[in-house]
Amino acid sequence: MGPNPPRVLDYSDHSRSLGTNRYVYAVTSRRAGGLSIGLNLNPDKVCNFGCRYCQVDRKTPARWTQVDLELLTEELDRMLALAAGGDLWRTPPFDTVAPALRNVADISLAGDGEPTSCRLFADVIAQCGVLRERHGLGSLPIHVLTNATLFDRPGVQAGLDTLAELGGDIWAKLDAGTAPYFEQVVKTSIGFDHVLANLHWAAARWPLIIQTLFCRIDGQDPTDAEAAAWARHLHDIVSSGGQIDHVQLTTVQRRPEDPRCLAVPADRLQEIADHARAYALDIRVYPGSWGAEAE
Repeated sequence: MGPNPPRVLDYSDHSRSLGTNRYVYAVTSRRAGGLSIGLNLNPDKVCNFGCRYCQVDRKTPARWTQVDLELLTEELDRMLALAAGGDLWRTPPFDTVAPALRNVADISLAGDGEPTSCRLFADVIAQCGVLRERHGLGSLPIHVLTNATLFDRPGVQAGLDTLAELGGDIWAKLDAGTAPYFEQVVKTSIGFDHVLANLHWAAARWPLIIQTLFCRIDGQDPTDAEAAAWARHLHDIVSSGGQIDHVQLTTVQRRPEDPRCLAVPADRLQEIADHARAYALDIRVYPGSWGAEAE
């Protein structure tokens, strides 16, 4: 067998590795609309959710268990220097990005677990702001992808306040309409009501972008009743004074942890979206294709 083929950065590649970096990686993102600079705040692969559609390899032991803020800062500094200086697209693997996607879309705090669980969460947000300004990238968005479980922690609230001051966005997860479906898909000891309460609390303070992933499990798509309940929760957030900028509705695009978890067909996703559109919510649909060949 010959040498490994060169890495190509496209929508199918969401690897959280980049050269010798420990924390900073990059992916081309449909939702961000270009190259997303990712910060992995959970190198230990620990998460308080066990989503069936998760793509993190938790069978391979983690190489690191803590976040070294100094090293993370150095890695992000180098990445932003490449972006600001115009050398990024001449540097492998970024030279493989399709021309239409050759824009740096955001800095994204995500990774192999729940980023707000990192004890340095607020410090990392602040460092993103400092480095963004250092490289003249003050308009580059900062996004936090979160399952909304830890908003009651003071350190998380401090980080989200800083994020808001920097003009950043909270991408908060809501993957169900009912508690039984939530427990089936997410597999966590955290109650569905706790997540809903945190979403209401946060939306009253900052505009949220809701990210929802529905999947086909054992050949079954989410029912109309589940979709309707999900849409009502979104409506309830807004009707109680909360702010939802828009909703990102997607499905499985890459290999998930659970092989029984497949993509919901595009037409069914649109039907699910219609439940939320009925409440005049801005819904943006991102179809996936994982498992389509098995249909």
